[in-house]
Amino acid sequence: MKTVITAKLKLQTTPAQFAALRATQLAYRDSLNYVSHYAFAHDKMSNKVKLQEGTYDVLRSRFHLPSQMACSVPRQVGATYKALWSKVKQNATHRKANHTKKRYKGLDQPPKYVSPTLDYQYGKDYSFKKDQHVSVLTLHGRIILAYSGYERHVALLQHGAEIGAAKLWYDKARKTFYLLVPLHINVPDPMAQTLTGIVGVDVGIRYLAVTSDTKGACSFYSGKGIVPKATHYARLRKRLQKKGTRSATRRLVAISGRERRLKQDANHRVSAHIVKTSPHSLLGLEHLTDIRERRRRKRGKKASRKQRKANAASCKWSFAELQSMIAYKALLQGSMAIKVDAHYTSKACPLCGHTADANRPNNGLLFVCQNCHYTLHADLVGARNIMMRTLLARQDWASTGSLSMSPDVSSAEIKAARLSRYAELRWNLDTSSLPSGGSN
Repeated sequence: MKTVITAKLKLQTTPAQFAALRATQLAYRDSLNYVSHYAFAHDKMSNKVKLQEGTYDVLRSRFHLPSQMACSVPRQVGATYKALWSKVKQNATHRKANHTKKRYKGLDQPPKYVSPTLDYQYGKDYSFKKDQHVSVLTLHGRIILAYSGYERHVALLQHGAEIGAAKLWYDKARKTFYLLVPLHINVPDPMAQTLTGIVGVDVGIRYLAVTSDTKGACSFYSGKGIVPKATHYARLRKRLQKKGTRSATRRLVAISGRERRLKQDANHRVSAHIVKTSPHSLLGLEHLTDIRERRRRKRGKKASRKQRKANAASCKWSFAELQSMIAYKALLQGSMAIKVDAHYTSKACPLCGHTADANRPNNGLLFVCQNCHYTLHADLVGARNIMMRTLLARQDWASTGSLSMSPDVSSAEIKAARLSRYAELRWNLDTSSLPSGGSN
């Protein structure tokens, strides 16, 4: 099995090399916007072959791109349009099912590329040399640059790791170029017999993650010191964008990326601790794809002020990023992460199986089963239900020899059959009703 990590290499440039890289970046960005307008004018085309046929000559003559970059630009724009078309189709399905009334507007105008980050194809646009040097392509030919980076990543580069397409990224605050290189690493294939631990991971806002294993041990990772800061940055960015003055724009540039880096750092720390404390385990994560469309929440004027605030908060945190970090770090530590159903994980009683909205009074942090009166922290209930569903997936894996990495959502009948099996699961340890374990 292979997993991918990204090596961040700092490039050492002279003034002339710096100018060459910057000019290449800006020309690449202008080329992306040109092809984007071309695709929009031709029925929002997503076919990369036709885009290349229609724009290759212009990219070479007008923007002076090397041949390989002139092929990469239509490919990137085609991928963007293909993703937007997928969202349009998903939105049409959700509107037909009355999950949402909003129409997706991503294709109402041509996508605009703002970031000057460009793609380099390994072996064609860039290659590594001896003594920590790399050769990269610019508008006026190749230049050779020294680089530095994390020792472990540099060692992997020098000892035969499979290298993919890189990105040339410019850090405007530090006026420094970085080469972001994906490294494909071979890891041992996890087996059901080697994954001795089962851990359920519930993600949220008040607690970024709550974990529970089969022995009753649990951990709470609070968002108390992080979420308010992220919310502050979001409010500040909104006010400055609404103001729109030159000074507001300068302030936006100064604080750009702070909210994103704050969330990324929090997700890195939480995911690293979860994986470190769960060696050789099968980690169960919630399947949250299209979760915002699946949940029938009150929105707009029908929603209360508290509900609108909760909707906004749940949409801002990067749950997918946290889960992806857990997944790749788990493989590096000999563990594995899979997706399980997120339906009713915090509303189903782990002792008796009773499922009802009333089990969570006022959608608070307290879970009280209306059937057996079992009382526990609601997020811990979610983690335990996820853990039991993960245990069921491991048992199926051991008996059939095949593991499903995510639940099948193709039909309502399959979903009903899964929920029926989940209703038979029972938590049989007598644990405390209060949160326990580590907290971060």
